[in-house]
Amino acid sequence: MTASLQNRGDAGGGQAGASAGLKLGCSSPIADYLQQLHHEFAGLGDGKVATYIPELAKADAKWFGICLVTATGHVYEVGDSRQAFTIQSISKPFVYGLALEDHGRQHVLSKISTEPTGDAFNSISLEPGTGRPRNPMINAGAIATTSLIAGKSPQTRLRRLLDMFALYAGREVLLDQEVYRSESETGHRNRAIGHMLRNFGILSTLPTCNTN
Repeated sequence: MTASLQNRGDAGGGQAGASAGLKLGCSSPIADYLQQLHHEFAGLGDGKVATYIPELAKADAKWFGICLVTATGHVYEVGDSRQAFTIQSISKPFVYGLALEDHGRQHVLSKISTEPTGDAFNSISLEPGTGRPRNPMINAGAIATTSLIAGKSPQTRLRRLLDMFALYAGREVLLDQEVYRSESETGHRNRAIGHMLRNFGILSTLPTCNTN
């Protein structure tokens, strides 16, 4: 999913703070601990940024932020917590929840299983016999889940998804056009998965309506 959390500014400089409940100049054990963690791990250089979508390769590997929200609504953050980013697979459980809301558990289970898998997230494999994706967290399952979102047009379905993400994020969530274009130009594997799902009757519409 190429939706992007809207940039709210810069938490900046490794300084931890809270959006509510703390007076200027007061400290907090949570804010102090987040600052300690940020200081401890900010220098790590292990791993590398994702390159399977070319646009994602442009991300700065030094971006590092931590944000913690309590049950009472206090927001504690440190570092680059306000740097905009694409949510990608973070979207999967939320879209699955909306599909359950639209159709109920039994119908969704008829299309997508809930079994764990050791396969890669983008593996081209379906459940033998049924053609179902093994779970909604792999790409095959996410494509099938997206096809279940109710709406009379692709535009309506997209609007419902963006509105849902905004509700959970507490602010507007935008479609990142550059990442979307990059994914569309290189997403042949997802389109292949979509055609497999259509062949097994898991998708009832054109695969491109759900992979796009």
